Amino acid sequence: MIGIDIIKASRMQHLMERFGDKGLRRFLLEDEIRLIKSYKTAAGFWAAKEAFSKALGTGIGAECSFFDIKIYKSEKGAPLFALSKKIIEKFKIIDAALSITHDGDYAISVVSIESLDSSSSDKIKQF
Repeated sequence: MIGIDIIKASRMQHLMERFGDKGLRRFLLEDEIRLIKSYKTAAGFWAAKEAFSKALGTGIGAECSFFDIKIYKSEKGAPLFALSKKIIEKFKIIDAALSITHDGDYAISVVSIESLDSSSSDKIKQF
């Protein structure tokens, strides 16, 4: 399953200027807030969580909240996911890959999720 999201980074800049860390707490955990170096980083994290929820096919909502997804960094600084037990079990996730990029005033994220779920709705249909 693949998800993608794009956000205009200035939207995140306005959120941070208006609400500061309180605005970030609407979608980030404390460990994630400590990783934020600028509004562009925050925008990338927003896009990553949105892309993840799109890869699940749910979007952000009752089935998958922002707080079911945690972004952390590898030793080399690459972004990685940690997921809530609820999400792992419900969607039978065995792996997830994340890429975040920035270009000008945009942050873009692509997510790939590998799952044990073999429901027919995820398979290519023949015609």
